[in-house]
Amino acid sequence: MAQKFIENGYDVVETEEMADVYIINTCTVTNMADRKSRQMLRRVKQINPNSIVVATGCYAQVAKDELQKIENIDLVLGINEKNDIVDYVNKFLSNKTKEMEISDVLHQVEFLDFGTVTHTEKTRMVIKIQDGCDRFCSYCIIPYARGRVRSRMPENIIEEISHVAKEGIKEVVITGIHIASYGKDFKEEYGLIDLLEEINKIDGIERIRLGSIEPMLIKSSIFIFVDSNFLAIKMTNLRLCSIKVFRASISPSFTNKSKRVSSSSSNGCGKRLLLFI
Repeated sequence: MAQKFIENGYDVVETEEMADVYIINTCTVTNMADRKSRQMLRRVKQINPNSIVVATGCYAQVAKDELQKIENIDLVLGINEKNDIVDYVNKFLSNKTKEMEISDVLHQVEFLDFGTVTHTEKTRMVIKIQDGCDRFCSYCIIPYARGRVRSRMPENIIEEISHVAKEGIKEVVITGIHIASYGKDFKEEYGLIDLLEEINKIDGIERIRLGSIEPMLIKSSIFIFVDSNFLAIKMTNLRLCSIKVFRASISPSFTNKSKRVSSSSSNGCGKRLLLFI
């Protein structure tokens, strides 16, 4: 979203700075996240009472009735409406009419691609490869906020990573709502391992991180792939209590390699680092 505003002549500033437009990308994974989202939406108006306040993200997607009670909010946009967020803001600047646009994500079947993202203030680039979740756990609201699994086309992912690699980015973070389910919505058989194999061929990328991956959905092929292509693996923050399932699937030789994790980008043997975060 920041890149879209920059491309349209806006300047991005820190949250606590005076701004003309505040975009609050809300979260709803817990009650605490809901509360913090509401607090932030109220707080930014205090910084600049004349600013435009936009609520978008997961909480906006599922709690429009709650957000209607907050007078400070000018625009409420759902997950899909993020793609046209600049148009919504420019429209409000013209007519000053408050608006709420939230489309139904539960019946969406295609990944909404933002295109190649080049704006980053860090040495690594976050690459989103899929959205949504099909698990529908009784305690989780995410499928209702993000919809079902929708995978990004692999050629678009490779194009984006190739582009940032040429710009000097050496580390990519592969992320999504449920990345272990990547490709399950494709007609042809193509999954996370197939994508990682293609990413691994891109010159300039030295470290690949996988975020929020569930061991129960990992196939044994991932260990064969990692054992053959990567020097080391670091496992932290795996999103599942049954971590033993993950460890039991790893061969002894792979386990030994996992102890040799290095933060250095130079590994001396042509292999790259893969990190589960």
